[in-house]
Amino acid sequence: MSRSKRYLTGKEQVERLKEYSLDEAIELLKKVANTKFDETIECVVKLGVDPKKADQIVRGTVTLPAGTGRTVRVLVLTKTKQEEAKEAGADHVGADDYIEKIKGGWLDVDVIVATPEVMPQVGRLGKILGARGLMPNPKSGTVTPNVEQTVSEIKAGRVEFRVDKAGILHLGLGKASFTPQQIKQNIEEFLRTVVRLRPAAAKGQYIRGIYLTSTMGPGIRVSKTAAEFK
Repeated sequence: MSRSKRYLTGKEQVERLKEYSLDEAIELLKKVANTKFDETIECVVKLGVDPKKADQIVRGTVTLPAGTGRTVRVLVLTKTKQEEAKEAGADHVGADDYIEKIKGGWLDVDVIVATPEVMPQVGRLGKILGARGLMPNPKSGTVTPNVEQTVSEIKAGRVEFRVDKAGILHLGLGKASFTPQQIKQNIEEFLRTVVRLRPAAAKGQYIRGIYLTSTMGPGIRVSKTAAEFK
């Protein structure tokens, strides 16, 4: 696989085996994220869990203090809380009309929130929404009667994450244009949440590795002490 000159130049600045402190990693990350567009900052966490076992799946939501740096388009499917959803800032609000639009191939949204009374209809869209990671789910807080709070939190920077089959978490935590302090706040809040969600069934070392990367940049290994919160 060929790499761009910019990527290779950035990679040369990163010591592959070194575990950087969080502050060092963020400083280096901003230095190598030098494309013409505002790159997304991603945190990758390798966990000591077996996702094949239901009691070791790590899944949750986190509200990033500095936000995500992008506009999140929210659809609320509801019959009973439509005015509430609109006042909270939802981009699209409806029920049967939007369910039919989705059946027809429309999916111009980033997050779908649903109230419980429409879930029997929404459940029939499982194959369509599941493939795009848009299916509302009570565990992620997107099936809820509390529409106003949920939409407000999503717009403010609440994001969902779930461990993949390899035991790895990936989460976009902001933009390269963020200040170091904003990036640090988001990373720490994410790691704090991950540590809090440690499954009781997970044995041994829980946090196996932490990496930071930007859209076009190399991975930077972060010291696991970044996840040791008192």
